[in-house]
Amino acid sequence: MTGFLKQTLQQLLSDVPCRWRLFGSWNDARITGLAMDSRSVQPGNLFFALTGENTDGHRFINQSLENGAVGVIGEQPIERLPVPYIQVGNSRQMLGYISAAFYGYPARNMTIIGVTGTDGKTTTSNLIFEILMKAGLRAGIISTVNAVIGDEVLDTGLHVTTPEAPDIQRYLSRMATAGITHVVLESTSHGLAQHRVTGCEFDIAVVTNITHEHLDFHGSYEGYRHAKGLLFQMLEDTSVKNQGNPRLAVLNKDDSSYDYLHGISGQNQVCYSLCGEADYWAENIIYTPGGLEFQVSTSRWKQPVNCNLAGAYNISNCLAACVAVVEGLGVSPQVAAEGIFNLKTIPGRMERINLGQDFIAIVDFAHTPNALLRALETTRQMTSGRVIAVFGSAGLRDREKRRLMAEVSQQNADISILTAEDPRTESLAAILEEMASAATVAGGKEGKTFFRVPDRRKAIRSAVEMAKPGDLVICCGKGHEQSMCFGTEEYPWDDRTALRAALSERLGIEGPSMPTLPAAE
Repeated sequence: MTGFLKQTLQQLLSDVPCRWRLFGSWNDARITGLAMDSRSVQPGNLFFALTGENTDGHRFINQSLENGAVGVIGEQPIERLPVPYIQVGNSRQMLGYISAAFYGYPARNMTIIGVTGTDGKTTTSNLIFEILMKAGLRAGIISTVNAVIGDEVLDTGLHVTTPEAPDIQRYLSRMATAGITHVVLESTSHGLAQHRVTGCEFDIAVVTNITHEHLDFHGSYEGYRHAKGLLFQMLEDTSVKNQGNPRLAVLNKDDSSYDYLHGISGQNQVCYSLCGEADYWAENIIYTPGGLEFQVSTSRWKQPVNCNLAGAYNISNCLAACVAVVEGLGVSPQVAAEGIFNLKTIPGRMERINLGQDFIAIVDFAHTPNALLRALETTRQMTSGRVIAVFGSAGLRDREKRRLMAEVSQQNADISILTAEDPRTESLAAILEEMASAATVAGGKEGKTFFRVPDRRKAIRSAVEMAKPGDLVICCGKGHEQSMCFGTEEYPWDDRTALRAALSERLGIEGPSMPTLPAAE
């Protein structure tokens, strides 16, 4: 790979498709790595002075030089540095391209399938990955949960978002070196807007849905939708590959994003739907205790599918995965169905926790209004008892979600327990007050249909304690995540461990200890 040849800055910039300006003179220093934090700069690194919401990397250029940076890239005009300084219009965009160049453009040697959407990205990505493996292809995956390279599974971070551009390209480089030919890359709106996946040379783009989320970052639904749409526009920028370029857009005909994405995508489009009137649709749907049975239909063929995942939204995810591999890669419908069946569960996605209790206990990642609605609709199909939902809403994030999620739960759960979910530096009491007010407006009565329990440990214990035989307890919002943020510090936390601890306490059996958290307000 070219990156291991430690190219000079001038060589790395030679194939970058964006404008830049040099201040100072070139040097012959070989770039040994890429850094965005001046504190982590090592001798020979190229430092990117990124401008964020709360920090300005230009302030730390001198520190990066003290630590051994041999080149700097930023957006402000800066003269008289002892190393070459490159001014660009968008330093994050340049970081994406330079990261790809540093690692030798690994995506050009593989077929890259990008998956975006508000809900269902991780599930759809894993469905595609399982189908690729069943088809006998050498596949890898980079998701917001982990990266899988052969037999190696790498953690991609505490909270779910696309890894930074240098990490993405490093993973891709390792995959190419390992002989992997097909990669599934989960692409968040932040990852797209911040150019973390720039230079990834996408061949197939898949969307699940685009609903209310991250409006704090994108400013509006239209801005959020635009960020998701970047994935489909990037298809046209993909270099010609020896293995071919499907450049296929896979669109959800049932989603409000369809018309927009249809308009900005290229000519090679295929759509799917739960309701027909699409290129691929589902029919003969049966909800079973073990998951789903349905038929994927097109005008040319029909294929029965058995899926181990629950919920109508997972039929949509299966359709998206099927379209991507059958239309984009020529995998047979039967192999696609077998790959779907091979996926048994997704960590933290409608994951059942069973210690022998006489009610159902589930952990799910639902952290958006739409995801919470779909999760609660699914739980109604799973029990004739009460549905008890435990959830919160993150601090320093889209505030409108607080009201919407409280309304959704009030209208679809029997009991809602409002609790902490990454309050960060916001007042947890104030967050819960907003949610409680919305639940009240939606017809709820505090102390009867909803409760405020700031301490998430106590909230989960309360849900377990009040559950009766045949009820269902669902803990939403954290899923597989391994930490919770109070103030500016991440504390170890796993909803699944906490739920097992609460269940073992109720049952009087040996189990894990309840994780610790800071004292809640």
